[in-house]
Amino acid sequence: FAGIVRSGHRGRRSLYLERTPVGPRHPARSPRVEGMATLLVVHHSPTDTVRALTDAVLAGARHEDIEGVEVVERAALEASADDVLAADGYVLVTPANFGYMSGALKHFFDSLFLQVGGALADDGAAGGSGASGGRRPFGLAVHGRYDTTGAVRSVLSITGALPWQQAAPVLELLGDLDDEGLEAGRELGGTVAALLSQ
Repeated sequence: FAGIVRSGHRGRRSLYLERTPVGPRHPARSPRVEGMATLLVVHHSPTDTVRALTDAVLAGARHEDIEGVEVVERAALEASADDVLAADGYVLVTPANFGYMSGALKHFFDSLFLQVGGALADDGAAGGSGASGGRRPFGLAVHGRYDTTGAVRSVLSITGALPWQQAAPVLELLGDLDDEGLEAGRELGGTVAALLSQ
């Protein structure tokens, strides 16, 4: 999964030799497996399109060639600080709503930011570089009808103040989701999971 996903999805070469089918969702809750890294996929999937993108990310993260990684899926309104603290890496999936991330993903950040090592600037805004210590890898997928700029900016301004490190370029998809977009979602999930399996 080297080479990773570029922002947008036009003109990319696929990192897979064959397509990975997007299968049914796995159970929402599962116990942590000892000795395995944990990838937490946090999403707000209010439409069939964003749900398909989330499923593609999950399929890539659960690819049979990736070993030693447990993939945990949480809806943004259900994810807890414990989920975040127990994970070794993250993928966030959100629609772009009115030039911003989804309200559900914003609620996710608001409800656990300080508990998971977020740092605030003197003016109370997200700032700094998060807690000291190792920075955990994350990826971001954003789907919008016409534009994703504000949504991407809003998420990155918060993740920049967490002890996280962007592990892949942001996947920004516009309009209807085609096979190439789904493949890009699989590649994003697979890329972050592969980093954790090393």
